[in-house]
Amino acid sequence: MKKQTFALFFGNRGFMPAELIEGARRDMVKAVTDAGYDYLMMDETATRYGAVETRDEGRIYAQWLKTHQGEFDGVILCMPIFIDENGAIAALQDAGVPILMQAYPDTIGKMDFANRRDAYCGKFSVTDVFCQYKVPFTVMKPHVVDPLTPAFGENLREFAAVCRVVKGMRRFNIGCIGARTTAFKTVRFDEITMQRHGINVESFDLSELFETVRAMKDDDPRLPKKLDSLENYTDFTHVPADKKFMLAKISVVIDQYIEDYHLDAVALRCWNEMETYLRVCPCVLVSELNDRGITCSCEIDMCSAITMRAMALATEGPAACLDWNNNFGDDPDKVILFHCGSTAQKLMKAKGEVTSHKMFDKGDPGSGWGTNEGRIAAFPMTFSNCKTEDGKITVYFSEGEFTEDDIEKEYFGCAGVARIPGLQDKLIRLARGGFKHHTTVANGHVKAALEEAFTTYLGYDVISIEG
Repeated sequence: MKKQTFALFFGNRGFMPAELIEGARRDMVKAVTDAGYDYLMMDETATRYGAVETRDEGRIYAQWLKTHQGEFDGVILCMPIFIDENGAIAALQDAGVPILMQAYPDTIGKMDFANRRDAYCGKFSVTDVFCQYKVPFTVMKPHVVDPLTPAFGENLREFAAVCRVVKGMRRFNIGCIGARTTAFKTVRFDEITMQRHGINVESFDLSELFETVRAMKDDDPRLPKKLDSLENYTDFTHVPADKKFMLAKISVVIDQYIEDYHLDAVALRCWNEMETYLRVCPCVLVSELNDRGITCSCEIDMCSAITMRAMALATEGPAACLDWNNNFGDDPDKVILFHCGSTAQKLMKAKGEVTSHKMFDKGDPGSGWGTNEGRIAAFPMTFSNCKTEDGKITVYFSEGEFTEDDIEKEYFGCAGVARIPGLQDKLIRLARGGFKHHTTVANGHVKAALEEAFTTYLGYDVISIEG
């Protein structure tokens, strides 16, 4: 897998000490590579000290950047000193990727003319001009930071997450397999609004999937490999052979849609036609897709698929679509988040078990095989969802944690207890804001990176549900 790569930019100003730039080039390369990323750096002979001061040097850097277009995920704008903002904007106004503003601190005892940097002040000159030119950029705390400190390491990891989200969300394809379930107006979405945000929707009629599955021969060469993959994924011990075979066929067809239409995400109509006509429940297939890196939401929740993809990019792991389902006793900050069995295995405490969906079995015995039951693991959690309305995509992000609290054995599906500070107030804001009965979750606290990506670079309407 290709490492994330950052283009390194170093600013200069004529009367400032040149040796500070040389040291910054060494420091930044070490900081980036030690953090596990790759870098591109203009040769030091291309301009004076390999830095940018004048507009002409800015143009040289811009041309160098253009020759490497597509090779870098973001730019780190390093200010070893109070740099010239004119060269910086000439160099980066067309960069087209996130830009992290980093400025060096001064050191007590090294504030003489040979060592004083003044980057604390100079950073404002650069950010001011970038605002004037409407070039988006990222600033983080602390205002000034040495690249070789843990604080900058944290900045770098968060910036890398921002870059992944921006790159992955600017343009992507999502497959809508089936029409919206009639009973669920809560999952309505506006396809034109999505397209304006770079999200291309490809729609597929569920009957087409059914006919393709029914026409598939039992000796199709793709099936043995698919069956092995599913059986290795989770516990299929109690699943009747014909149900397992049907699930494998559906999975092969969905994979074909993904390949043929270059889908990055999928929303699937999961009930009740599959259970009625194919006699299986596709929860485990949704779970498996998310686990292997293809975002998939159930119940045709296209908006949940958007935030699931964003959080998967930010955390480099799967996300899940869950119901705000039950109170947990009388604890106001705890809630049971649940879905029938579509949660990715990587988010579960232990290997799941494929069972028959109890709700379908109640009225139509034998129609529900395919739920991957278990419990969600304990981990720090980010949760989010969005809505399309009046030409805008409005999204919220917040954080909490999944706890070790037990849920009784008789509780079916895959669920976990989440502790969310200020939950009751947040639920009121979600209800007043017209958000759905689903939220989407991922492992890790990445709210800051997501808000930065969506607000600064992607043009979404980000609202706060915090107190």
